[in-house]
Amino acid sequence: MAEHAFDITIVGAGIAGSALAAALTGHGLSIALVEARPLPAGRSESAPGLEGFDPRVSALTPRSQAFLERLGAWAGVTAARACPYRHMTVWDAEGTGAIDFDVEEVGAPALGTIVENRVLVEALVARFRGAPDITVRAPETVDRVIRDGSQVVLELAGGDTLRSKLVVAADGALSPLREALGFRTREWDYGHRAIVATVQLERPHAATAWQRFLPTGPLALLPLPDGDDGSHRCSIVWSIEEARAEELLALDDAGFCAALGAAAEHRLGAVLASTRRLAFPLRQRHAVDYIAPGVALVADAAHTIHPLAGQGINLGLADVEVLAAQVLRAAERGLDPGRLDVLRRYQRERKGDNLLMMAAMEGFKRLFGARALPVRWLRNSGLRLVDGAVPLKRELIRQAMGVAR
Repeated sequence: MAEHAFDITIVGAGIAGSALAAALTGHGLSIALVEARPLPAGRSESAPGLEGFDPRVSALTPRSQAFLERLGAWAGVTAARACPYRHMTVWDAEGTGAIDFDVEEVGAPALGTIVENRVLVEALVARFRGAPDITVRAPETVDRVIRDGSQVVLELAGGDTLRSKLVVAADGALSPLREALGFRTREWDYGHRAIVATVQLERPHAATAWQRFLPTGPLALLPLPDGDDGSHRCSIVWSIEEARAEELLALDDAGFCAALGAAAEHRLGAVLASTRRLAFPLRQRHAVDYIAPGVALVADAAHTIHPLAGQGINLGLADVEVLAAQVLRAAERGLDPGRLDVLRRYQRERKGDNLLMMAAMEGFKRLFGARALPVRWLRNSGLRLVDGAVPLKRELIRQAMGVAR
């Protein structure tokens, strides 16, 4: 078995890892990309109807879209399938409080875009497929991690070893690489599971993202492109208490559609059909440090948050954007990309923003999960107040879009 040397090894070729590879290619660095599953060979052919949709979707902000445009990946996304949304409606199930956000309030073309995760990964991989500076090891896994001076050595299950100046863990929330390297995390269970599926609805979504805060957790209906037959589709993310999640997952399709329609107050009419439901446990997690000499964590490997505002992937792409910029700046100066002073700039720029967003999402979850009557009254009054305060609402929209004034 052979040893191979690289400037950078990225472990994980999901959205974050593939975005980092796309950002680093073409700049004179040698890069290895290790992924447990085969990389997509091209754009996949979707099955007809609801089952052709990936149940996992991302709500990309304009900031994330701009980054993907700079990577040259956005054209691949829109050529496949994406759904911009211009409006967002949020309402409380326990009262009359509601708030509406609209692009016209900030003069933007869209608040964001709903994209299937599969589509996004395929568009990113297309940007570096065949690149001479990227060596792809997939399917492949890391068996052992060894520190050797300023470098990190990965022993692969296939027998080869990869020696790198910088190793980036982009291998997800349960990151085996993070664990192997001994990074500490602070984490706790939300006591919720996220149920995801693609559904067909009686009425059009009107390019609107709909979110209702229920006592058992938030329900989001995210717009998807209509079918060729004119059918109306949404992706759902239903974050719900464990016991109720088990009940919903045990229902047949008709029972689940009826329960979903009731939970959404039939805002889009009856739920006519649903794909197979998937469920994921929700846990907040944040690495105490994102970096160590020769190592950086990005995206879910560094932090996970509640999906109620759909910000997880946007935080991850911001991590990638900043880390890539610091690595390329170091390369221009002839510096080792794994130097701690290089990596500290990445951590300094991203950690505060991520913690702020995590705190905000935790606050929202606690606020809308509270059932005491005074809290419910204040919550509903606050929603109505913000909805009528145009300057404040504009600022909230800009923050959610990742757009500065």
